Amino acid sequence: MSYFDRVSEAAEWLRGRGYGGADVGVVLGSGLGDFADGLADALAVPYHDIPHWPAAAVIGHAGRLVGGTVRGKRVLALSGRAHFYEGHPLTTVAFAARVLGTLRVPHLVLTNAAGGINTKFSTGALMIIDDHINLLGSNPLVGGNDERFGVRFPDMSEVYSRRLRAIADRAADAIGLQVEHGVYVAVHGPSYETPAEIRAFRTLGADAVGMSTVPEAIVARHMGVEVLGISCITNMAAGVLPLPLHHDEVMETTRRIRGQFIALLEAVIERL
Repeated sequence: MSYFDRVSEAAEWLRGRGYGGADVGVVLGSGLGDFADGLADALAVPYHDIPHWPAAAVIGHAGRLVGGTVRGKRVLALSGRAHFYEGHPLTTVAFAARVLGTLRVPHLVLTNAAGGINTKFSTGALMIIDDHINLLGSNPLVGGNDERFGVRFPDMSEVYSRRLRAIADRAADAIGLQVEHGVYVAVHGPSYETPAEIRAFRTLGADAVGMSTVPEAIVARHMGVEVLGISCITNMAAGVLPLPLHHDEVMETTRRIRGQFIALLEAVIERL
């Protein structure tokens, strides 16, 4: 079975169970899955029940898709994602985004937990992604191109929609929340970066670093989906502070800012 057929089969399976017709898809990063618990009229399914859908095996990723409503908008919330560092090919990492595009979801909000490179950021800040740098060492579009998804050489001059970024700013203002803006650099992982790498990324113009989001953003744009990215700065990256890095810090920070994160997402979705 071809990749296109596997994506189509997953999309048809979901459509047949009431998951079609969504206004927006939201991919929830490490520790950020509580948003899915607040959806009205929620209909949840574990990833392992969906044909061909990759598992989300990392701590802080529940591994379920939840359909529901927020502020009158129909939402598909993905609580957890597959990662490149787990050994998946990037086509698998981007599978969920492909399915959402096949379901004709017009907007995709990608969220993640990220390390802060910009020394002006504080732990717990929310950063609207203006652009990204792909240092994963590959691209989810490598290989034969299926024109049913999109063109061979898609434009990436505006991966993260200027319109959606403006909506996010207005939403933040409406709830009295200060947000940052910056460039997200994606790396392979799973080890955290060295201080020398962080200095190099800062020189390249990166403000935050993580191990996700970019493959999904690329395939979403390949399919014509409008993308918004939001990073939660869960810790300062290696060398910024004289402290070692640990995943527990990521989880603690996301627990602390969950209310602000959920409020921002709901305010954004309301304005779509």
